[in-house]
Amino acid sequence: MAFSRRGFWQRTLGAVACAAVLGSIASTASAAPVALNVVDVAGNLALTQKGFEAFRDKYPDLVSRITFTNAPAPQLPGKIKAMQAAGRSDIDIVLTGTDALAAGIQQNLWQRLLPDYSAKLPGVLDKYSPNVRAMQELSKGYGLTVTYSPGGPLIEYNPAKVSHPPKTAAELLSWCKANPGKLIYARPANSGPGRAFLMGLPYLLGDKDPHDPIKGWDKTWAFLKELDSCIPYYPGGTSAVMKELGEGSRDMTVTMTGWDINPRALGIVPASFKVQAFDKFTWVNDAHYIVVPKGVAKDKMDVILKLINFMLEPAQQAMTYDDGYFYPGPAVKDVPLSAAPAKSQEVIAKYGRPEYAKLIAEFPHAVPLDATAMVAAFQKWDAEIGSLKSK
Repeated sequence: MAFSRRGFWQRTLGAVACAAVLGSIASTASAAPVALNVVDVAGNLALTQKGFEAFRDKYPDLVSRITFTNAPAPQLPGKIKAMQAAGRSDIDIVLTGTDALAAGIQQNLWQRLLPDYSAKLPGVLDKYSPNVRAMQELSKGYGLTVTYSPGGPLIEYNPAKVSHPPKTAAELLSWCKANPGKLIYARPANSGPGRAFLMGLPYLLGDKDPHDPIKGWDKTWAFLKELDSCIPYYPGGTSAVMKELGEGSRDMTVTMTGWDINPRALGIVPASFKVQAFDKFTWVNDAHYIVVPKGVAKDKMDVILKLINFMLEPAQQAMTYDDGYFYPGPAVKDVPLSAAPAKSQEVIAKYGRPEYAKLIAEFPHAVPLDATAMVAAFQKWDAEIGSLKSK
């Protein structure tokens, strides 16, 4: 067959043109609106669902629908790991506290967002105040901080039953022994207040290394084992604790700013209940993160990155004041309470505590344990403290 250079180029150019057309068709197809599945293991949707829905409504060309599901934090990593092993990707976004964030980092479940997608998340780190930036660094780039709270640990109590609330760990232990069954706290692996208490004790007790739960928490583990003698059981989550506190079967628990404000605003705990800070305590800050499991398709990933930017805009952040659940709530700078919805302002004016601003300003702040240490602390608590009494 005679070779024709002109024919060769005609065929080549034709193939290139055909590929371009097909590529254009594929691009158009991939630009179709996507459906997103969001799983919340932190109670974060109370703060952010309206923001997600605002994105969906504003960009119907990007998102056709968003499905919201709640799940317990300890169970999610195993579920995602099994899905990834099976080559499935049914979950597109996870909203998590430091618990499932840590477990997922340890098990290599999350896509790294920073620096991998820095170009599509411009200036994101500059939006955070120093305390929030420290919480962001804890994610090692595998999550983006979407809400923030100074956390705890604090003591919440019924003033009709407790006339002299404890101000030190030793006083808490003495009160518990004198009032067996009247103090409970939830399993730290699935409770923000339980976690803040667990990680705050090394600072209160003067342990050797607050960031090393295995080799540096001798005083903490000894204290928790002694405290265990007067605690009837450990609920699986904070909601159960607040229900028992509100019903009167318990007189005291450990809490955080948001878990103090919100249950009283909802009527679960009487508005008259009080909070006591420990003397010379350290705030163990808390945050919620947007994380993305590995295996999410590129077309969805492009939309998720736009969604993350949207969720960190002041208008969406102002909604995270909510009813005080994760007080204050906003993760980005310069979002005052005056920018929040009127209902949020009313709730916090009525159920917030004036002393919080002073406590947040005067006492030191620390980040929680890193991923490996946090998982180790949860495992040790589960095995040595909670295993015989948890429900």
